[in-house]
Formats: sequence, structure tokens, C-alpha cells
Amino acid sequence: PVSSWRWQCCSVFMSVEQCCLMLSFLEKLTSELQSRENKCMALYKKLDRWPECNALSRKLLLKNPDDWQFYLSYFDSLFHVIDESWSPPEEGEHSVEGEVEATVAQAIRFVEDRICMEDGKGTRQLRGPYLARLELIQRLRHRSSPEEHQLGDPLELMFQYFVKFGDKPCCISDLKIYLDLLTPDQHVQFINRLMETVPLSTAVEGSVALPADTKALQRHLCVVQLARSLGLHHSMDTPHRLGLIDELKARYRHGLEFGKLRLPSGKSCLKTELQYSDMYCLLAAHLYVDLWKETGEEWRLWQCLGLLEEGLTHSPSNAQFKLLLVLIFCGLGAFEPVVDLYSSLDAKHIQHDTIGYLLTRYAGSLGQFAAASQSCNFSLRFFHSNQKDTSEYIIQAYKYGAFEKIPEFIAFRNRLNRSLHFAQVRTERMLLDLFLEANILSSLEENVKSMGLCPEEEDIPWADMRDNRDLTVLTSWDPKDRQLSEEQRRLSLEEEALWLRIRSLTLRLAGSLAGLSHPVTPKNSEKASENGMASKPDTLRSLLKQLETALETGRAFTERKIQYPFLGPPSTRLSPALASGSCQCQASAFHLASDLHDLDTLGLEDTTEVQTRIGNSFKSLLAQLKEIFNKCKGDLLEVKDSRCKAMPALLENLVFFVETVCVVLWVSSYCGSVLRPLKSSIQKKKKKKKDASATTPAVFSGYQEYTAALQTLLSEVLDHVKGLEIALTALKLEGLTLEEHALSEDEQKFTKTVMEKVQSSYLRSLQEVGELLKKRADTMKSLKI
Repeated sequence: PVSSWRWQCCSVFMSVEQCCLMLSFLEKLTSELQSRENKCMALYKKLDRWPECNALSRKLLLKNPDDWQFYLSYFDSLFHVIDESWSPPEEGEHSVEGEVEATVAQAIRFVEDRICMEDGKGTRQLRGPYLARLELIQRLRHRSSPEEHQLGDPLELMFQYFVKFGDKPCCISDLKIYLDLLTPDQHVQFINRLMETVPLSTAVEGSVALPADTKALQRHLCVVQLARSLGLHHSMDTPHRLGLIDELKARYRHGLEFGKLRLPSGKSCLKTELQYSDMYCLLAAHLYVDLWKETGEEWRLWQCLGLLEEGLTHSPSNAQFKLLLVLIFCGLGAFEPVVDLYSSLDAKHIQHDTIGYLLTRYAGSLGQFAAASQSCNFSLRFFHSNQKDTSEYIIQAYKYGAFEKIPEFIAFRNRLNRSLHFAQVRTERMLLDLFLEANILSSLEENVKSMGLCPEEEDIPWADMRDNRDLTVLTSWDPKDRQLSEEQRRLSLEEEALWLRIRSLTLRLAGSLAGLSHPVTPKNSEKASENGMASKPDTLRSLLKQLETALETGRAFTERKIQYPFLGPPSTRLSPALASGSCQCQASAFHLASDLHDLDTLGLEDTTEVQTRIGNSFKSLLAQLKEIFNKCKGDLLEVKDSRCKAMPALLENLVFFVETVCVVLWVSSYCGSVLRPLKSSIQKKKKKKKDASATTPAVFSGYQEYTAALQTLLSEVLDHVKGLEIALTALKLEGLTLEEHALSEDEQKFTKTVMEKVQSSYLRSLQEVGELLKKRADTMKSLKI
């Protein structure tokens, strides 16, 4: 009880000084480590009390010179104090926390004193003080302060750090953030100096100098990672890079021997443990990706997949292998192997929000609708369960007096409710359900009602939307100029929001179309509301205008041809959707629905212009659908000169075609429901007047020609999909070559395995696309008037 109410009462009723004194007393009654200091530090920062923050940080570092968070607080407060021209009082203490250091000279002396203490130890030295010196140099350099030279030469200091701590896996992450302290002409010199300290065996001609133990392996691995981070791998020509790949693969396989030493039996390490040399494998994979992106030679990507597949057999729990496999498989259009890979990551709790985009971005776009539905459900379960759980947490916090936790729970709930990923998955899942379940207008109406979709209401918090994606989840050693920049992060969010807006408007337009459903009795009047779902055409027209604006904005965005790093955020479907013509065709279909409503409302006599527009829309829709289909033609796995090249864009265009056909059929069904009673009315009038020579408006014959042509087109697409299935099934991958020189037997086995996974995934996608198209083609009979 003491620990739960103390922070609330102190922060409300007391001054900062009184609060800190009270927290100091209460800390003795609790077991929380440094509770008082952490709370006070948070208070000081929030209130811009930088002298107290500085003094407290200094005091804590004297107790524990390896606590990195307090070094950062110390430097932050130091420069705030300097910028504010703070000076100590003439009498008394500097602050309630003690002495304040307000000059760079004092900070330099403080850091060097900590280093002297560590140097005096000889063994088990702490990393914090040495890194603090590099941190201070970096901050002084950013401020163009000449005092940075008093701390020493960064190259020499990083070299000394490597000598002390190079055998620790954290050494690369420690030094990587300070590499920009080196000038470009120092990069090769720095790496050469580090290599001189790495104990390797003497290399025999034609072989690689190998480490004798895991510490030497870790030192060499750190050097290779630093070399890539400095851009030395990217500046190599292709033959040297291929040589480096061979060397890294040899070092990786040699390093596997050290894993066997972990167990007395001599068997390989446990499945949950990583191999010491896994990072060699990952580095080689990154080099393959580099070569593929620069040369466009796809055999390098197949080898990369084979190498990662080999790595997974030795380290089944290596998340980085799995994440890179997910990225490459999705890029090749193969979703089937991705589902199991992502599932084996065993993502926990908030990770469904932060890394779920890697799966759901491709879930619906590659034709595996059942797996896509399952993937969306998996993410949605997390969001929905947390909406319920956080309410329970807040109630429990009130009940047990843990008032300080309540704002945290509310903030967490808001973060999830406003999540970009949540909005995307929710929208895509509803669209997917409509594409799969709604064949004609009546089933569309039923599905819209069951979803509780209200087209008039905007349920996405656009102004407060949170981008919770972890865009650095994949390990990268790329130099700074090749890493994801803040501008690229902003552009990625802009692109995601644009695509989400288009998809959300498409969903709401489908909902409003369902609201236009024609009554059984041909009464030309607007229904007010049914089951809470407005059916007036105003909603449809308003949403159409918004969609046109969104498509125009999206078109302008794609013209900028923005590229993200390969290991950064994947691009959305925006660019291929616009290039295929899918979005434009769907918008045209909804425009047709609007014209049909006018025809239904005004009747045949006063709508000559509307009927002309409807007739033109029939022709336009057919032309647009044929154009989309033309962009689906070709083999998914193109074999030429015994080489295999994947064509994932064709599969994505095929899915766009299927989605567009679904929308067109909904509108066509509505068209039939409007024209059917009008045609019946004309026939009755003819019988009464006994005038068989009276002309029937062209809109009826135009509709019949349109539905007949649409049925012919669907049959043609179904034949094409069947042909792709037959060609894929007949494709023998064993005879394909990947490169000029032969692969080892194991490499051939793993590469063949990944190629078969892609082939199997394509077949599954074609089967599901074909089944859905066949169902939609069967509904054509119900469109007759």
C-alpha cells in the first residue's frame, strides 16, 4: 500500500524538495531499487530543474559508474545548465541534491576520474566510463566545441575500447553509434588496426585464417560488423563481395563446431540457443541482398534464401533469420512459408502491434485468402482482448490504491485504440470478408449488417493515429547514409495513411451500396434508414468525392517514386494498385451505382443523359477490367536459359483483378435490381397499348451485352489461372542452375527446398484465386433481367 500511494500524494501536495525527502523516507519501507532517485529524476526533468538533475545524476554515477541512463541524464542536464548560464549561489548548497557541475571542464574531469578508477582495477572493468568519454566527445562535436580534443583521438579511444571489450557481443552495438566520429580516410586504417589484434590461425594458401575459440571468433565477428557499418562492404566490387561471402560462409560453418562444445555429449546446442557464428550467416545473407538489388540477378536471392534456410536448421530459434526470410519470401510473392515462420517467432503481446505489419502487409495481396483471414484474426484478437483487459486493470488499480498506474493504463489503451496497425487490420479484414462472402447485392447487404458497418461514420482516428511499428526490428549494419532516415519514416507513415484512407473509403462505399438495395416493389423513393444504416445516395456521392481526392493524392505520392531501405518498412500496395488500374475501376463502378440510383429515382422518361452515361460506364468498366487482366498475363516463375525468375507482380495484379471483379459484380447486381422492374413496367405498358413496335431504351440491351461480355472475360481469366497452375505443376526445378560455379551438395539441397516452397505457395495462391473467381462467375446467372 505504501508503494502504491506515495507517488500520487507526494506529487500533488508537496514541493519537489519535500517530495524527494518523503520519497527517501518511504524508500526504506519498500524494496524498490533506487525508487526515490528515479522518481525525483523524472520530476526534475519534467519541471526543467536541470541543476538538481545534474547533481543527482552525478551522485548516482559516483555510486554506480556503469549505469548508462544516468550518464545520459548527466550530459543532458550539463548542457542545459551551460545554455541557461546557471551559476552556483554565493552561500549554501548548489542544490538540494548536492554539488552541480556547470562547465565542460568539470564534466571532462568527472569522466576521466571514472576512467582512472577503472584502469586501476586491471580486470573486470566496467564499460560505462569508456563509453561516456565517447558520448561526451560526440556531444561536444555536435556543439562545435574545441574541448572535444582534450578527451583524445576517437580512433585511438575506440581501438582501446575494442582491445578491452572486443570479445563481448555488445561491443558492436557500443561502438557502432560512435563511428561517425571517424573521418572517411580513417575507416580502413581503423579496421586494419582492429584486425591486427584478433588472434587467428595462420592461413594456409587458399584457406581462411580461423579463430581457435569463441572469444577470438567474437572479436573477428565484431570487426566484420564494424567494417560493414563503415560502408567498406558496399564499396567492394562484385568479385570481392562474392569472395567475402564465401569467406563468411566458411567462418559460419566452422563456428558451428563451437556450439557442440556446450554439451558434454558433443551434440549440437539446444534448439533454443543461438550458434556463436550465426551473425556470419546473416552478414553473408545481407551481402547477397546487396548484390541482388544492384545487379537484379535473382539467383543471388535464391542463394540467400538457401543460406538462411541452412542457418535455421542449426539455430531454429534465430529470430533474425526468420524475419529476413519473411521479408524475402513476401517480396517474391510467396505467402505460404511466411505463415509458419511468423508463427514460430512466437510474438508476445505488444509485438503483435509493433511487428505485425510484416505479415499483414502481404496477407491479402498474394491470393492466400484463408491464411490472410487467419493472420488478421490473430492481430485483431490481441487488440480486442486488450480493450477488455485494460479496463479491468484500471478498475483493479482503483481498488488497490495504485493510482500512479492508472494514467499508464489509459495511455496504453489509447496507444492501441489509435494504432495505425489496428485500423489497417480491421479495415482489411472487413474488405476480405466482403470479397469472400458477398457475391450479389443481397449477400453484400447481409454481410454489411452483420459487421455493424455504418458508412456515414468515420471510425478511424486520423488526427490522433499512432504509428507503433518497429521499423528497425531487422538487424542492420548498413552505414548511416543507407539506414532508414526520419524523413523516410515520415513518408512511410504518409503512404500507409493514404492507402488506409483509400481502403477505408472503398469499404464504406461498399456499405453505402448495400444501403441502396432496390425494394421488391418498384417505388422510386429514398428509404430513410434501415437497421441503423443510411441508404440515401448522398453518402455514396460524398464518399465518392473523397475517394477521388484520395486517389489523386495517392497518384501524386507515387509519382515521387520514393524508395525505402530493404530492411526498412515495406511499401504499401498503393503504387501497384494505381498502376494496375484497380482503384480507378472500382471508383468507376461506384459512379455507375450513383447514376443507377438517379435512374431508379427519376424513371426512364427524364433520364436520357443518365442512360447514356450508364451505357458508357458499361463499356468503360469492361475496357478497364480487360486492361487489368492484361497486366496479369505471364508466368509466375519465368524460366529462361535454365534460370528461374519469380514474377510476384503478376500475382498481386491478379488479386487486384479479383477484388475489382467483386466490386463490379456488386454494382452489376444493383444494376439488375434497378433495371429488372423498369423493364417489367415497359413490357406491361406495351401489352396494354398493344404496341409491339415501341422501342426499348438502349440501356437494357447495353446491360445484356455488358453482362455477356463480363461472363466471357471471367471465363478467359479462369482459363488463364488454370493454365498457370498446369505450367507451375509441370515445372521441374531440379534442372535449373543458379550461377556459373557449382553449389555444394548441401547448398543445392537448401536452395531447392526454398524454390519448392515458392512454387508450392504460388500453386496455393492460384487455387484460391481460381476458386473465388469460379464462385463469382457462377453468380452471373443471377444478373439476367
